[in-house]
Amino acid sequence: MVFMPSPRLLAVSLLALLEPVSAIWPAPQSFTKGNSSLYLHQKINVTYNGEPVRLPTSSSSSSSFFLSSPNNMCGSDGPGYEGLFTKTPAQQQLVYKEDYPASSLSSKEIVQAGVSRALGSIFSRNFVPWMLQPRGKLSEFEPDLYEGQKWIKSLEIVQTAKDAKTTFKPALAGEVSEAYSLTLSAEGDVKLTADSYIGVLHGLETFTQLFYQHSTGTSWYTPYAPVEIKDKPKYPHRGILLDVARTFMPVKNILRTIDGMATSKLNRLHIHVTDSQSWPLQIISMPEVAEKGAYHPSQTYSPADIDVIQKYGALRGVQVYFEIDMPGHIGSLSLSHPDIIVAYDQWPYQWYCVEPPCGAFKLNDTKVDDFLEKLWDDLLPRVTPYSAYFHTGGDELNRNDSMLDEGIKSNDTEVLRPLLQKFVDKQHERIRKQGLTPLTWEEIPIEWNVNLGRDVVVQTWLGQASVKNLTSRGHKVIDSNYNFWYLDCGRGQWLNFDNADYTALSPFLDWCNPYKGWRHVYSHDPAANLTEEEAKLVLGGEVAVWAESIDPITLDTIIWPRASAAGEVLWSGRIDPATGQNRTQLDAAPRLSELRERLVARGVQSSSVYMTWCTQDPTGKSCEYPMV
Repeated sequence: MVFMPSPRLLAVSLLALLEPVSAIWPAPQSFTKGNSSLYLHQKINVTYNGEPVRLPTSSSSSSSFFLSSPNNMCGSDGPGYEGLFTKTPAQQQLVYKEDYPASSLSSKEIVQAGVSRALGSIFSRNFVPWMLQPRGKLSEFEPDLYEGQKWIKSLEIVQTAKDAKTTFKPALAGEVSEAYSLTLSAEGDVKLTADSYIGVLHGLETFTQLFYQHSTGTSWYTPYAPVEIKDKPKYPHRGILLDVARTFMPVKNILRTIDGMATSKLNRLHIHVTDSQSWPLQIISMPEVAEKGAYHPSQTYSPADIDVIQKYGALRGVQVYFEIDMPGHIGSLSLSHPDIIVAYDQWPYQWYCVEPPCGAFKLNDTKVDDFLEKLWDDLLPRVTPYSAYFHTGGDELNRNDSMLDEGIKSNDTEVLRPLLQKFVDKQHERIRKQGLTPLTWEEIPIEWNVNLGRDVVVQTWLGQASVKNLTSRGHKVIDSNYNFWYLDCGRGQWLNFDNADYTALSPFLDWCNPYKGWRHVYSHDPAANLTEEEAKLVLGGEVAVWAESIDPITLDTIIWPRASAAGEVLWSGRIDPATGQNRTQLDAAPRLSELRERLVARGVQSSSVYMTWCTQDPTGKSCEYPMV
């Protein structure tokens, strides 16, 4: 049978081609839109569960983004705005204060701060989309300010369920609904509905992506009314692993990373906070650890810093959790506690670790256990209020380290495995007692055959075979496949080579080359080749940012927009429900280019997706590779 489309279907398809391309990222599960323009005013009435959202401010405050310039047509009561909203003192919507700080971790305060950020993104950190329209055609995309202006009247936010106290940790992957629905009528009524405050935050982010700044600089509009969106994530764990031990990352860089994550609906920041190279984490009961283990006194994280980072994430729907890698990757402790570490700074390092300066815990020494008990008693109560997880590492433990341990003097797996089993059991039990769920790297169950509790989440990095192995054994998995999602790869070696090695090792590629461009990142499917039951055990994934050759100056360009590409895979899935086919680069590139402009407007220095010649074709066809 030959399918013949109806005239109506052909007309709808033609209309879709003529409509402006809307660039919501990540792609919603369900999205319909129109092609009418509506303007947004800074005095828009916003309610949360029926109550006005009132953000206190002062007319003289520099943080207010209410623009009162005489030339600011839409910052005051612009054309068509007069009388639109109720102006009684009891119902007057106050001018919003940009970057309103939540006074507590409560649903109302978090949503109020979220509204502040959302409107700040629209009114103060937006962009004119000339680079996303054909050359000289911006005037055909943006509305005429003096022809038929229609305004958005109100934003009604409804949270349908009360947030439990555990929601603010936030909870384990999948335990809190992140779903939301968003409607924008042709008459200018907006309604955002979600089960949790996290869903509300996601909906507010989507709301911001509907709006552009007018080229006049004084108006903000959406060309997509009416809009109807229903959305929820495919995977509950969507994250970034950030290494701050090889190279220290200042708090402001970490907070900016969280901003980018919230924009991309990523919800887990995994901070690899210590390693053999440095220990920047201050431990109150053992100040000598960071004093001697950090690169410099200025490069440490105080308890107050950790609190700021975790609260900042919680207010944006991003759980920040930490990893102290052990029993390997722990050599920096040798600088303060040399009696519990073996193989620190051994040479040639290849015999004892994968990169200098090596160092591992002694696996048969009670002093190690004493140290860890003191460490956990100090650290875990401080991170527990904002995290559901703690990562104990476990990767790349070299058997030869224990040859140097006076209490073992063996590299035999049969000798070491029982010691490692006891070590892992003890640390995981301590973590559980603090109300946290343990995470570990895949080598612990796969290479060492250590038995794990059913609650333990295993992070994989060695590829799809590892995901298959672990899920077939019933383990919950976070995927960080280095072939796709190691963002530091493909940028050359960080080691130096003598002239004698030049010919053999040139052009000095790193171990995991090539570079993983956003298209390659976007192509990865964490559940590929898994059965339906195995796929259910994949909680999601994390892109990894190992910092041997990354510093605060280059951090943003390394992460963005590639982490956003992974974010859409994890939020939307590889399959477009509208077509039943994999989403293509032709669809993704224009939308990712727009997201990149929003990231830059918000202070995240993202790399570009491609050149302006390409972005100025909204269809993406101008830069499609010709198949001949």
